[in-house]
Amino acid sequence: MTSGTGRTAARRAGLALAGAATSRAALSAAERLADRPGGEPWRRTNYAGRPVTLLGGPALAAAATATAVLGAAPGGRAAAALVGTVAGAVGAYDDLAGARPEQARDKGLAGHLAALRAGRISAGAVKVAGISAAAVAAAVLTGRVPARRPTALTRLADGVLTTGLVAGTANLVNLLDVRPGRAAKASALAAAATLGGPAGGLVAGPLGATLAALPADLGERVMLGDCGANAVGALLGLRLAGVPARPSRTALLTAVVGLTLASERVSFTRVIEATPGLRELDRLGRRGR
Repeated sequence: MTSGTGRTAARRAGLALAGAATSRAALSAAERLADRPGGEPWRRTNYAGRPVTLLGGPALAAAATATAVLGAAPGGRAAAALVGTVAGAVGAYDDLAGARPEQARDKGLAGHLAALRAGRISAGAVKVAGISAAAVAAAVLTGRVPARRPTALTRLADGVLTTGLVAGTANLVNLLDVRPGRAAKASALAAAATLGGPAGGLVAGPLGATLAALPADLGERVMLGDCGANAVGALLGLRLAGVPARPSRTALLTAVVGLTLASERVSFTRVIEATPGLRELDRLGRRGR
């Protein structure tokens, strides 16, 4: 291992530890607030009928975003701050406003479109618009400067890929947050898989933050909610947008879009339960029903 490689690995390990420490401190504060009157709007009943708090989401979003900014390359810090903050904020809005009775049917792409046809703007549609706008801004902030002079077409292609990966991955991680630990496990695995390379420092802090939140999530004390899942997902999408090869980014976006469209027709939970390996990983560490 060269000295430069060693320094990079040590820095990323430090970022992961900082993410974990920040996340744990924020989660402790969130769990204390959950039992007080101010925590009432964030209380929910999960799939197993157990009481949980969505305050784990803001705690994770704050820790992941702060440490992503610290780990990002100089040209990507503003984009990391923007997508993490905006995705977390509009996710929190959806967590709160989306719980209102009139919003009950406005779920998924079909639900948002139905609300628009009825003359209403769903909380989910506000969230989608906010994350999409942040993704577009991130694409501008991280505009690539290749060795050869870029054409308008290549700039447009890179912008579309970055926008799609940030917004699409934010949504995809949120779609997984229907069972304890599922979104956190998927996010941690994705962050670990993309930790290498020049842009890998971006996800070192979010990796530590997500792993630190996992016990509370699996223990069904907190949920990530839209706030936490969207923020971590947007940061992961920004990391994927940093993959150098355009064909690889195109393949990643195709996979994200394909899974998102499939979710409108197929239950991820049913697929996971029917797939050996995925089923065991999904249940690992979870409480019995």
